[in-house]
Amino acid sequence: MPIRIPNELPATQTLTNENIFVMTETRAMTQDIRPLKIALLNLMPTKIDTETQLARLLSNTPLQVELELICPAGHVPKNTPQEHMLAFYKHFADIRERNFDGLIITGAPVEQMPFEEVAYWGELCEIMEWSKSHVHSTFHICWGAQAGLYYHYGINKVPLPEKMFGVFPHVVERRSNMLFRGFDDTFMVPHSRHTTVLREDIERAGCLKILASSPEAGVYAMSTENGRQIFITGHSEYDPRTLEKEYLRDKNAGLPIAVPKNYYPDDDDTQPPKVTWRSCANLLYSNWLNYFVYQTTPYDLGELK
Repeated sequence: MPIRIPNELPATQTLTNENIFVMTETRAMTQDIRPLKIALLNLMPTKIDTETQLARLLSNTPLQVELELICPAGHVPKNTPQEHMLAFYKHFADIRERNFDGLIITGAPVEQMPFEEVAYWGELCEIMEWSKSHVHSTFHICWGAQAGLYYHYGINKVPLPEKMFGVFPHVVERRSNMLFRGFDDTFMVPHSRHTTVLREDIERAGCLKILASSPEAGVYAMSTENGRQIFITGHSEYDPRTLEKEYLRDKNAGLPIAVPKNYYPDDDDTQPPKVTWRSCANLLYSNWLNYFVYQTTPYDLGELK
């Protein structure tokens, strides 16, 4: 699929070099087609990496996607140049009157803090409430999933005895759900988190369906019956070296960190990591765009309810 992104976004050159069809704003203006409008609320510290990872996955269907980058107004990122933020990002106030086919809310490195102590929690709550009437399907990732489960359903996160860190095997529990159409019996997903959500708390909520899980990493995917809200606890979007960057960062800082599980051959961190999750990641986002966005979103976004 051609993904429509700003002409000068760093992801443009990266994806072009990977033979991914990127359509710049200039070319898209000449096409008579309504692209899917997807907003990306990027809460990750390395925003350029995350933009590129998600743009790569959103480009894997025949559908045209127009990606809008947004970030909290009350938070200044430390790891992304301010000129990049000013050039490519909007705040919620800039888009709150608009409607979107889809919204992605990323993870954030704040999972060990109570939700209410996160600097932009109030604004995030406002965005999540707005999404119920202005977005057809919202895709929550990792901490973004925990935040959404807490805000919408009162399901709180629970600390883990040690960091869930590595690439873990998962199984589909609800094969009738189109989000996992075409998945193998076992599929791999990266995780990097200190907290989790409990199956019994999800089941107690009564309005969420558990779609996939891991014996070691726990519940992985949940959804409302109609797919308007989807919650993913792992990081399928991660690049081959993302876990390694996190591992080496903590290791070099003298912090307690174990070798990511099922990541390096024989757990030998002198060898390059083995990617085992790329195909499932592409399929996950293709299924979301096709079955939960494109197939069911109204042509006129003003008709969203």
